[in-house]
Amino acid sequence: MGVVRRVIFPTLRLIIWAVIAVALVKLAFAGADVKASGDPLQPTGSVTEPTVQVEQATITNTVDVEASVVADPPVPVKATAAGTVAKLLAADGATVAAGDPVLQVRQETPQDPVTSTDPTTGDPVTTQPAPKVTTTVVKATAGGVLSLPTLKDQVVAVGDVVATVTPGTLSVTGTLTADQQYRLVNAPSEAQVTLKGGPAPFACTGLKISTQTTGSTPSEGGGAAPSTTSGTISCAVPAGVVAFAGLGADLAVTNGTADGPTVPVTAVQGSVQNGNVWVVADGKEPEQRAVTLGLTDGKIVEITSGLAVGDTVLQFIPVPGGASGPVDCTDPRQYDPTVCGG
Repeated sequence: MGVVRRVIFPTLRLIIWAVIAVALVKLAFAGADVKASGDPLQPTGSVTEPTVQVEQATITNTVDVEASVVADPPVPVKATAAGTVAKLLAADGATVAAGDPVLQVRQETPQDPVTSTDPTTGDPVTTQPAPKVTTTVVKATAGGVLSLPTLKDQVVAVGDVVATVTPGTLSVTGTLTADQQYRLVNAPSEAQVTLKGGPAPFACTGLKISTQTTGSTPSEGGGAAPSTTSGTISCAVPAGVVAFAGLGADLAVTNGTADGPTVPVTAVQGSVQNGNVWVVADGKEPEQRAVTLGLTDGKIVEITSGLAVGDTVLQFIPVPGGASGPVDCTDPRQYDPTVCGG
């Protein structure tokens, strides 16, 4: 054991240190071999564009809109004849029904003079007849509480607002984006409404969709930006449902169901009626193909013609300018998680 400690271990340590020293000398004077095995200017990576297959799926086109409960505005009562208010047939603040008389307008129409011959003298005699008097009853155009600011003997013209009727009813109303407006073409006449903190969901009838145009707004360059449009949607809260103006609501409109070939909306250039996809087949370059679009739920879209189940298409439409072109990460059709960060 003494021989091992005194002779063998010191010898092994000397051998190990000698090997390390030789290696360090070689690295110091010869350097490491960093020669590339191939052409250093030849790229070794590759970019693979993501693809998806056309799948058979059922699409339910349900549009969800953030809305609120609002009181229906007063309904104007307009004069249907020109003249002087002869009588007030209802009191301010009274509850009226549609068709109830509100006031009477008296109109005097001058008559042409009548010329005759005096039988005694033979001289012509001109007589001015009394004006023709007509009266018109102006009626309430809706039921509710009447506001009647018009006074007796007040002169009115056709179309003047002589009173208003506050119906006391409520509606659910919300704002639509352009995409939602397209999805609600030929929408049904009712929607499903859920009041926040209110009763169970109920059917809201008399669905109306309108488009509003807003004025131009200053652009970053100091000029005027083009006008933009936004849609509004509203429906009547049925009688018997307890609601209050100002309540928040979720409004859901189901506008059709379809079953057919589908692809993600990110794969299609276009949103309504017609679109383009890029078909990948047999290892060739992606080929642009026109397709006809059906229903969409905002995530996938129905392809009514141009593709078949099992076809392969690019998951994202090509960016103008190629892979180096700009990517708008706010546009779901250009969104690429490898570029936009997941």
